[in-house]
Amino acid sequence: MQVIHLSVECFPVAKVGGLADVVGSLPKYQRQLGVDAAVMMPYFDRKFTQDHEFESIAKGEIYQGSALLSYEVLRESKDTLGFPLYLIRIPGVLDREEVYCYPDEAEQWIAFQYAVLHYLKTNELKPDVLHCHDHHVGLIPFLIRYTNDYRSLADIRTVFTVHNGQYQGWMNWNKGILLPGFDTWKWGLLDWDGLINPLATAIKCCDAYTTVSEGYLEELYEEANGLQALFYDERGKSHGIVNGIDPAYWDPINDQLIIENYGIAQVDEGKLANKKILCTQYGLDPALPLLSFIGRFASEKGADILAPIIEDLLSPADVQLSVFILGSGDANIQNSIAALTQRFKGRLGVFFGYNEGLAHQVYAASDLLIMPSRVEPCGLNQLYALKYGTIPIVRKIGGLKDTVIDVEDAGYGFVFADVDAAQAAATVRRALTYISDEKQFDEIRANAMELDFSWHKSAQKYIDLYNQLLR
Repeated sequence: MQVIHLSVECFPVAKVGGLADVVGSLPKYQRQLGVDAAVMMPYFDRKFTQDHEFESIAKGEIYQGSALLSYEVLRESKDTLGFPLYLIRIPGVLDREEVYCYPDEAEQWIAFQYAVLHYLKTNELKPDVLHCHDHHVGLIPFLIRYTNDYRSLADIRTVFTVHNGQYQGWMNWNKGILLPGFDTWKWGLLDWDGLINPLATAIKCCDAYTTVSEGYLEELYEEANGLQALFYDERGKSHGIVNGIDPAYWDPINDQLIIENYGIAQVDEGKLANKKILCTQYGLDPALPLLSFIGRFASEKGADILAPIIEDLLSPADVQLSVFILGSGDANIQNSIAALTQRFKGRLGVFFGYNEGLAHQVYAASDLLIMPSRVEPCGLNQLYALKYGTIPIVRKIGGLKDTVIDVEDAGYGFVFADVDAAQAAATVRRALTYISDEKQFDEIRANAMELDFSWHKSAQKYIDLYNQLLR
């Protein structure tokens, strides 16, 4: 079985969020299970592409509206990611440094999808499955069925994965001229509420759609930024499959990005050694429990209540807790956190931005990780934390409620119900009572580290879905 994953992110080529981690791992584990899986994505002028060797395997031309675009398909020569990686380069369109935030994003992603299909058709390539990830490639299921040029690809099965239904790729209908010629009777498949909506198009036209957790699938029926009725109507082809993590990259026993490696037997010593390094660097007390947040400063991540949570927890002068924040995003949220650094000097450490190595070190050093999310389709941070013996404190939402069970329900984490600073802070205090009982906390930590959230099980579920569609 041949599967091509289509995405605009893939770790470590280009990463903005969890989408990249999924696309950078799932194909590798599918190959280990006997599937010929590969990734095709846009070319970005970033460190990975600069440092690795690529060979040009195809060139072609497409008209996007009246503009003639030349594209080139590059293949990474040594398959260093554990699967074949193909990049689509289009001068002036798909050759930039950043993944997002350009004013012509719609044109970029249309050109990418168009070039992918042109390459497949002109080279007479027909994979069994095109697995499309998020709205950036949401037009693919429509294009292969209803455009004049690509109906020869219509028998390829399409799977579409919703990583975050809040972002849908909306564009005005004046962009329709950029698409390959299509059966105009089918215009309604592109439309949602007067706009071209690639996410809605994908749900309408794909053979099956998946979400990155079972909990998130159910939530999309109730709230999906206007698409909840569509998700519900198409529920017959829906599947919730929780994301996994790559233990080759996320495992404290062999992680090359942390100071001190450790397993379950050495967790106390290993975490303390990593905590001492981090706390010394940021002026914190390594003798205190360490609570951390890692992520985007966005309201959907609940980051807007971080400052009130910190104030609630650290205002008592005798509090036995340090806090570390690693993140970037909304300037107002960042400023609210920055304003607390002097007030809580010695108890609050921050790094504004994203640093992959530092993130690994924070997981290894922390005792607790907080995720007060409003929306969390799956969440990977809580899975990384559990692997490193860092106990997650999460809001009961989406994939968080699927993967974190409260200790009071014989689980290995701490769960609260609402996006509320006082409630979140109270849950942190509840967690601290368990930390104060060293034997009890050691048991929780050991149980957490023994959990298996690797990609093996999830990769097999996707393969089972492919086989079902091919039958």
